[in-house]
Amino acid sequence: MKIKAKLKGDVTEVKVQAQHEMLPYDAAKKKGIPANFITYMTATVNSKIVFEMSSSQFLSKNPIIKFSFKGAKAGDNISMTWIDLLGNTVTSDAEIR
Repeated sequence: MKIKAKLKGDVTEVKVQAQHEMLPYDAAKKKGIPANFITYMTATVNSKIVFEMSSSQFLSKNPIIKFSFKGAKAGDNISMTWIDLLGNTVTSDAEIR
């Protein structure tokens, strides 16, 4: 997962690229393998959830997610976690600049 988090004034702007195949049900059926896509994603800063989303098979391969929030400062760590349909979990951290 690639994370860029920049502080602009008092707002932190975050851009995340999740490295995932995002295989929907139809494509998985054609390939003869189980469907697998990101179903849940969160971002935390200082043990506080600042972003949370549920998704389905509508996201493209290696989706890019953008969001912004207030309440962080430069040097804080942002932690992104996603869970896919098969239960795999990936967590990545980045420093807010």
